[in-house]
Amino acid sequence: MGLSKSESKQSAESASAQFKVSKTFADLLLREETVAALLAHGFVAPFAIQEMVLPIALSDGDVIGQAKTGTGKTLAFGIPLIERVIAPVDPEWKNFENGDLPQALVVVPTRELCLQVARDIEELTTGRGIRVLAIYGGRAFEPQIEQLHAGVEIVVGTPGRLLDLYRQGHLKLDKVARLVLDEADEMLDLGFLPDVEKIFTSTPNRQQTMLFSATMPGDIIALARRFMSQPIHIRTQDNDDESAVVSRVEQHVLRAHAMDKIEMLARILQAEGRGPTMVFCRTKRTCQKTSDDLLERGFKAAAIHGDLGQSARERALSDFKAGKFDVLVATDVAARGIDIDGITHVINFQCPEDDKTYVHRIGRTARAGAHGIGVTFVDWDDMPRWSLINQSLKLGLAEPVETYSSSEHLYSALKIPAGSNGRIKKARAGIATTTITKVPLRANSHHTPKLSAPARPKESRPKTERTRTRNKKFKSAAT
Repeated sequence: MGLSKSESKQSAESASAQFKVSKTFADLLLREETVAALLAHGFVAPFAIQEMVLPIALSDGDVIGQAKTGTGKTLAFGIPLIERVIAPVDPEWKNFENGDLPQALVVVPTRELCLQVARDIEELTTGRGIRVLAIYGGRAFEPQIEQLHAGVEIVVGTPGRLLDLYRQGHLKLDKVARLVLDEADEMLDLGFLPDVEKIFTSTPNRQQTMLFSATMPGDIIALARRFMSQPIHIRTQDNDDESAVVSRVEQHVLRAHAMDKIEMLARILQAEGRGPTMVFCRTKRTCQKTSDDLLERGFKAAAIHGDLGQSARERALSDFKAGKFDVLVATDVAARGIDIDGITHVINFQCPEDDKTYVHRIGRTARAGAHGIGVTFVDWDDMPRWSLINQSLKLGLAEPVETYSSSEHLYSALKIPAGSNGRIKKARAGIATTTITKVPLRANSHHTPKLSAPARPKESRPKTERTRTRNKKFKSAAT
């Protein structure tokens, strides 16, 4: 049962007094079910991007939202979609002509972000029966097709799979009234511009278009001019800080040597206060090898990269969020839009390709007002690349200091306990073990290994005299 309007208002006012915020979600003209769902998930007051976008989006205006990563863009467009969708339990459903057809479409660049956005939106649909479907590649078509035919109100998907199902006739886009493009700059970087344009032209009855991105290159502006109607550009960044990283991230840049990186990484993972950590690599091979090395050293690590199947990638992310692993080693496929609470450290095991990649990598920490630490390893060959990143983002960081796993400044800067080495000792005290004795098997034998019998005390063993007999005489080398 959801909270009533008055109960939601009272809860919001008490929360507002506790957290000292000036405006809460209950102050906005939202459905009581939406306010109750927000409060149930701990969302009391809107962040800056949400507070600025919601009044315009709720009045059906087109929006271009630009904000640093991790500042709550998903709710900025998710709440208006939920508010405007007509759900099966709503009174308007009886006379709604487009029942069971998608009313809202959210387009995202990666599979992981697709699942994240769909889950975030679905959490806020409690009590209204809104059906949310994630459509992405790497999974079988049939379950997604069945859900589309059964009816869905909000679709979140990646461009390739969306267009595949559209061309097959299973995904109907002509009744979509609201279209959202999330992480638009990443979609253009991945070469999705033709697919995005096709999706725009396949939704002729759009009443509202929202576009969100951390950066706003010229191609995004051109796209907005073509397909949006007098959009309002909302930017929560200072003009001189447009491409800057999250200000709460404590950044360290170290000149590391390739053969010593894994040792440095192992020591950093033992730093005081270190919680869930993401380690980024440029290549899939390095990603998997780093994860394997950490496992061998005793750390709880998992890998996520393009060579893994979709189910394996989802399982790794799920286990990481559930706390089964506290280190996630990833390529840049996971650098965008993955909202995992409580990440304390982001470590660039390999230097990012450019400034945008750097921003979105370390943006996995210091999310929603938290503090975080970012560490970047820079090889000799990466020095020119890092110099460009430093200048482009105006980080003002000094030239990376040559650092080894035994360097004192590494321990002091990152609060690594003295005496830490490259391995974690696994404590297994109090765990009973069973010893299995290997028994040699004869050919065609069906004998199985047996548990070893307890050894008899020496006193109970019969004492026998052994004599050594030499059968042959060997002549000395001198004779």
